[in-house]
Amino acid sequence: MTIPVGKKIYFASDNHLGAPTAEASRPREKKFVAWLDEVKHDAAAIFLLGDLFDFWFEYKTVVPKGFTRTLGKLAEISDSGIPIHYFVGNHDLWMNGYFEEELGIPVYHKPEEFTFNSTSFLIGHGDGLGPGDKGYKRMKKVFVSPFFKWLFKWGHPDIGMRIAQYLSVKNKLISGDDDAKFLGEENEWLAVYSRKKLEEKHRDFFVFGHRHLPLEIQLNEKSKYINLGDWIQYYTYGIFNGENFELKTFQKD
Repeated sequence: MTIPVGKKIYFASDNHLGAPTAEASRPREKKFVAWLDEVKHDAAAIFLLGDLFDFWFEYKTVVPKGFTRTLGKLAEISDSGIPIHYFVGNHDLWMNGYFEEELGIPVYHKPEEFTFNSTSFLIGHGDGLGPGDKGYKRMKKVFVSPFFKWLFKWGHPDIGMRIAQYLSVKNKLISGDDDAKFLGEENEWLAVYSRKKLEEKHRDFFVFGHRHLPLEIQLNEKSKYINLGDWIQYYTYGIFNGENFELKTFQKD
């Protein structure tokens, strides 16, 4: 992808809309929509790296209630011709066609490679990557299994959504308190994962979410790991202008 002169690639992650309640998250949602309104004027593309929602499950004919402002703004931007790319996170694993069919937004379930102006990127949400976290990795295999999704769909949506949202809010990853503890450059497991991938192939930037902590770690002279932070505490996002990548904080109310 060639970035036109004056345009930029934007990145954001981990909004967790709906947590701890729909009402409590609405100011954050409005702030995110204001950000989308601002960046659409010079965006060549927008990458959303997962956990936009604190819980999302698509039944065959039912989608979760709420998030109208966000979905409407994404539809508007997509319809205007600006590409939006979405990577599922650990809270919205169960996407199954709605974004593609209704919003024209491609959805990715694993990290993907992109090249912008000859600069290479590996992009993903970040959950289940790198060393450790074996308990979550086993749990994820269950959650994404066709049998589990089939079983969950047989429950009434009101009951299923209520149970799932309750369990999701109880997870401390939502607040970011557990994630937002810097482990050191050598121990940050997504940085460890990125260094391992560098042994296979060079990428200029590794961009992930999930950690809820804004991070920039130089992996070697030519490669950098970026974590985007979140829209719960930090309101940080990434910008690539064709040459340089930087993290910024959205300040507007």
